[in-house]
Amino acid sequence: MNNSPSFLMLVFTVLGSLGLLIYGMKSMSEALQKMAGPQLRHILGRMTTNRFTGMLTGVVVTAAVQSSTATTVMTVSFVNASLLTLAQAISVIMGANIGTTLTAWIMSAGFSFNIADVVWPAFLIGMIFIFKKRHATFGDFLFGVAFMFLGLGTLRATGMQMNLGENEAVLNFFASFDPNSIVTTLLFLLIGGILTMCVQSSAAVMAITMILCSSGALPIYQGIALVMGENIGTTVTSNLAALTASTQARRAAFAHMFFNVFGVLWMLIVFHPFIDMVCSFVGYDHTNPEKLSVVLAMFHTCFNITNTLILIGFIPQIEKIVCWAIKDKTVEKAPVRLQYIGNGLVQTPEIAVLQAEKETASFGLQAEEMFKMVRRLLEEKSESKFAKLFAQIENEEEASDQLEIEIAKYLEQVSYDHLSDETKNKIRQMLREVGELESVGDACYNLARTLNRKMESGYDFTEKQYADIREMMQLCEDALKQMNLVMTGRRGEYDINESFRIENEIDAMRQQLKNENIRNINEQKYEYAIGTMFSDIVTDCEKLGDYVINVVEARFGKQK
Repeated sequence: MNNSPSFLMLVFTVLGSLGLLIYGMKSMSEALQKMAGPQLRHILGRMTTNRFTGMLTGVVVTAAVQSSTATTVMTVSFVNASLLTLAQAISVIMGANIGTTLTAWIMSAGFSFNIADVVWPAFLIGMIFIFKKRHATFGDFLFGVAFMFLGLGTLRATGMQMNLGENEAVLNFFASFDPNSIVTTLLFLLIGGILTMCVQSSAAVMAITMILCSSGALPIYQGIALVMGENIGTTVTSNLAALTASTQARRAAFAHMFFNVFGVLWMLIVFHPFIDMVCSFVGYDHTNPEKLSVVLAMFHTCFNITNTLILIGFIPQIEKIVCWAIKDKTVEKAPVRLQYIGNGLVQTPEIAVLQAEKETASFGLQAEEMFKMVRRLLEEKSESKFAKLFAQIENEEEASDQLEIEIAKYLEQVSYDHLSDETKNKIRQMLREVGELESVGDACYNLARTLNRKMESGYDFTEKQYADIREMMQLCEDALKQMNLVMTGRRGEYDINESFRIENEIDAMRQQLKNENIRNINEQKYEYAIGTMFSDIVTDCEKLGDYVINVVEARFGKQK
């Protein structure tokens, strides 16, 4: 009974240390994203069809954000949005598996030397940088590193305090499993997979494995079986992410699982020889269990690199396998309006901003298409076809309203995370952009309503009025096209003055047509009612031009 509180305290210390470790890694990852966020988005935005470039991209991004889950979930989202092909996604996922091995090396370092040598100086230096606001992000990074190493150091100390390597009950438990039996390997592999699925953190399970191995309680073969299980368990996240996504996205997630499962299968064939080879790499001779954390990290790296080298030449074949396993839906649902952020996943913040940027650009293209529908409505003479097209524009306007809300909500969620100053400004710009784009949709709907009023009234425009409206609408379409060029490209590649030139032409034409319209009504060249509708169309076109220029100004970072 006297030992019970002590034991409970040790258990709470282990759990608390794991929490500190996970929090430290999260803080470190977020700080890294703030420092490298814009560059990270540019890397992701310039992926190529080259499988080796895609693989290296996966390595770099995962090493940068310290989360293979973030990379694979992001990749699934990009495939869902048709931003990446399935073959590209497979190569990126292969790279992510290599990039995530850096985490194991960081943990191994934490088990290999006196962690206090790093923790307290890191806290001190981090605090100094945090108070210097200009370098606060680097201070956050140091704090994350310090918390992570503090968690690792506490875990290591607690493991030694528990004397797991001398605990007869623990030693007898693990000794009851035959290390040469395939059943033992499969059992520990299953345990590793289940633990990773439950805690949704392969890093936490890796830390536990290192404690057990470095204390001498867990033999190396069972420890590596746990690591192999972690590799499979971590694929569950991306597969869950893809459940509500497109067929291609589910295939990308399945490819991630196929890659890891295939690696485990061939590893089971060469299990003991491969581990012995890894042990020889690090000079482990079974007499120094503290070195087992290095063995685990080395195995993790060798396993993933070897698996990638084996499979990278077979990406087309893997693509065929996953396409065969996951068939196209015979009846596809209507396309989701949100293309890039439609699955509502929690993304790595800086990567999420890239997807929101793509979604906003897509919103602009949809606004242009809606205006083209209005132009078709102007020319439509059949009442039935007119009614059908008008109803379609009404639906587009409702969708535009909803799209603004969804993108704004997504950006609001992302803004709660730790972001670089540049990214915060980009979010503010995008919030303004989506608001103005929704107003473009309203202007399109107002134009359609005026044309519907004309159709119902029985009046018709004169040939001169039709010609003037067409010219005005052409200017508006030019403005929308220029807006979308700016939104889908880099700001430095386009001149904002071109948008202002078109806007000035719209303003000048609006004033000219309004003056002419007043004269024509006074001279009774047409009915007052048709003159009013003509004036409304000209005014709404001018308003649409204003909204478009507001979007362009927001894109260029200009204030109202």
